[in-house]
Amino acid sequence: MQLSPLRLRLLVISLLSVSFLGALDHTVVSTSLATIAGDLGALEQMSWVVVGYTLSSTVLLPVIGKLGDAIGPRRVFLTSLVVFLVASALCGFAPSMPWLIAARVLQGMASAGIQLMSQTIIGHVTTPRERPRHMAVIGAAFPIAILIGPVVGGLITEYWGWPWVFWINIPIGAAALVLAMFAIPHIEAAAVRRFDVAGALTFTVALVALVLAVSWVADPDAAAAAAVAFVVALIAFAAFVVVELRAAEPMLPPRLFRNPTISAGLALSAIIGIGLFSVTAYLPTYFQMAYRTSVTVSGLVPIATVLGMLVSNLATGFLASRSGRYRVFAIGGTILAALGLLVMSVLPVGMPLWVPMLVMFGVGVGTGAFMSLIVAVVQSAVPRTELGTVTAAVNLVRQVGATVTTAMIGGMVAVGVASLLPASLDSTTLTPAIVHAAPAAVQSQVAAIYTAVFSPVFLGLAIAYAIGLIAAVLLPAGTLASERVARVDAEPLTA
Repeated sequence: MQLSPLRLRLLVISLLSVSFLGALDHTVVSTSLATIAGDLGALEQMSWVVVGYTLSSTVLLPVIGKLGDAIGPRRVFLTSLVVFLVASALCGFAPSMPWLIAARVLQGMASAGIQLMSQTIIGHVTTPRERPRHMAVIGAAFPIAILIGPVVGGLITEYWGWPWVFWINIPIGAAALVLAMFAIPHIEAAAVRRFDVAGALTFTVALVALVLAVSWVADPDAAAAAAVAFVVALIAFAAFVVVELRAAEPMLPPRLFRNPTISAGLALSAIIGIGLFSVTAYLPTYFQMAYRTSVTVSGLVPIATVLGMLVSNLATGFLASRSGRYRVFAIGGTILAALGLLVMSVLPVGMPLWVPMLVMFGVGVGTGAFMSLIVAVVQSAVPRTELGTVTAAVNLVRQVGATVTTAMIGGMVAVGVASLLPASLDSTTLTPAIVHAAPAAVQSQVAAIYTAVFSPVFLGLAIAYAIGLIAAVLLPAGTLASERVARVDAEPLTA
């Protein structure tokens, strides 16, 4: 599909604006959670504001991907944006926590459609060679949202009130909707005769059960519920595989995974979630305890990480579009990230803070080198009738990898710290303020404990990137094609 340069620019601006809204809504709320929970009088339900959004935006990815192929990505995108704006209004008017959680679930579902269809639409209107550049611009929404989301959320909550954290989406989203209606062309839908309802249901049950299980596994009081959820997830995943093998038009066609480009791309996408997205949330705690920094200063390390990811994501997208080469970025990126995390695992406490900042900046650069690029590469390995499906698969493995690994790291840290702390300190009430006010000997002891606990975590993530290096090496070499033709039965990437 050929668009004029002006219309393509307007399209990218529209998709970037909406993608940024979806990504920002995931990060901006974190700063406001305590205020929201206090006003609504439901502190014990606070985590479900985040969990509900994440869960709904994850489980619907393959369904929305298939729906985009079946009825056209333009229709799904515009519908998702309208639903997102309605859900934003409902969140701001929430009189109770159950209302807010339900509205956040709806908002998460719409956000999945926005993010996924943005990438799918770019896949339809660009050549494989052009795609990395535009995909990198769209992909920049996520790291930018991570950088400014907490600050924006704090300022809005403090000066306007927490409902405006959600209502601010409406004027921006409405303007983006008007632009999108003009800029997004009509894209012919695939001839899907029958939607895979059984596959969608079994997969949704399996993924919901898995996410709940890993969310509960670190809580001793929820051990039985976690075990039941794991069993349900295992049974549902088995049923999903059986259904997909027998379905006339499966939601995730098994034959796609026989393509080496798709298989390697999915593995690399999973590594991003497992290796970096999972640990970012724990970095401030680590530096507050091990390096004895303030809350504000501890945020510099994840900021450096995300900044490296942003710069590298944009640079490699433009370089890949210019040269057509893609494999070198995946290989170099996994090597750099693995080495950086390996250094973090052996870095002694007491080093100046700029040292781990520089190391984690390198990890961000390594991850950003193939973060958006791998989506463009995998899209180039399928016919346009399956762009939504394969784009959903890439995003799905990344989010599931991040969710599962985040829960695992949280459990490891909680158990490790509790087992090593002296009897005079209670891990359930230990805060950075308490540690910083303690005698120097206690501070050194806590710092050593957190270093001992996080060292194997960093080492494990380094190993994950080393496995990602294997996937990068197995990624078929070639050059992104300049024409708009892609086949799944051949190697479509070589022009």
